[in-house]
Amino acid sequence: MAEFTSRERVLAAIRHKEADRVAIHDSPWGTTEARWHREGIPEGVTSADYFGFEFRGMWGDNSLQLPGQTLEETDEYVIRTTGDGNTWKSWKAHESTPELIDFSITTRALWEEHKPRMAYNDARVDWDALRATYDDAQARDLFFYIGFGPGFTKICNMVGPDRTLMAMVEDPDWVADMFLTDAQLCVAIAEEMMGRGFVPDAGWIFDDLGYKHRSFFSPAMYREMLQPAHKLMADCFKSRGLPMILHTCGYTMELMPALLETGFDVIQPLEAKAGNDLIQLKKDYGERVAFMGSIDVRAMADPDPAVIEREIATKIPVAMEGGGYIYHSDHSVPDNVSLDQYRRVMELVGHYGKY
Repeated sequence: MAEFTSRERVLAAIRHKEADRVAIHDSPWGTTEARWHREGIPEGVTSADYFGFEFRGMWGDNSLQLPGQTLEETDEYVIRTTGDGNTWKSWKAHESTPELIDFSITTRALWEEHKPRMAYNDARVDWDALRATYDDAQARDLFFYIGFGPGFTKICNMVGPDRTLMAMVEDPDWVADMFLTDAQLCVAIAEEMMGRGFVPDAGWIFDDLGYKHRSFFSPAMYREMLQPAHKLMADCFKSRGLPMILHTCGYTMELMPALLETGFDVIQPLEAKAGNDLIQLKKDYGERVAFMGSIDVRAMADPDPAVIEREIATKIPVAMEGGGYIYHSDHSVPDNVSLDQYRRVMELVGHYGKY
């Protein structure tokens, strides 16, 4: 079989066709990247280029565009406010999800006050960075996406997770309005990008909908409040013949029928440690949606090399059959995975991922 370009390889998987091999992409933490450079990746070379990851993308800024500032900084951590006005604590020595400390939108009245800020302007796109990334992807025939972080995750960060979940029960119209307003802004940004000639291979929504063995809310609540916002964004791309990818951390399986109704073409990263079963998903939905991920990072870090080989050997050959699978870890690669261990991951994906 002739060798495919990265773009051709990813598109083949999304279209449920077999290529020369499984397409690959991954997301190491910043501290993982730093460790790998200490262990042998040359200075000035990213892990994406070193390992040949096949996706490149650019994001739009769908925040409230409030001025961010550093409130406190020590040798261990930094506390900052974000463009959405919430306060985050991040640690310097290791990567993790930031601790959410305070929130900008604590009432519906505050939302109505800030809502006019959710309008398009040119500052929502770093046009120089977009040009450089897009031109590089085109020159190397990489798969290029336009990505956003909207929806449930964005509103939880802005309003607070507990407050958001309670409002989904007590004031669903407010939550639905925040979801939809956010989606409308993302669509406006995407349309401006594409209108200026930056035509992607796909759109990509990053919106975490679950935790371990459960989603944060029922499929019925998803359909009522969040699906219209997701569908608005999906339709923006799909109306142009472009596929739509969803990144959602945590447990995905009980939401899968609703996500397919929305129009997602790829679901990622299918966290194994949250209880997702890639083989069952392939059996139940493999003809309708492509899957990306589900290779357990705990197996990558295991000192016994047989553990990661078993993980890859039992999942990838099944998931890749007939197309419809793209390699990725089951979330992000943590810094307890050495460069040599990850090299072994890539060797195994290359071995078991050939058509």
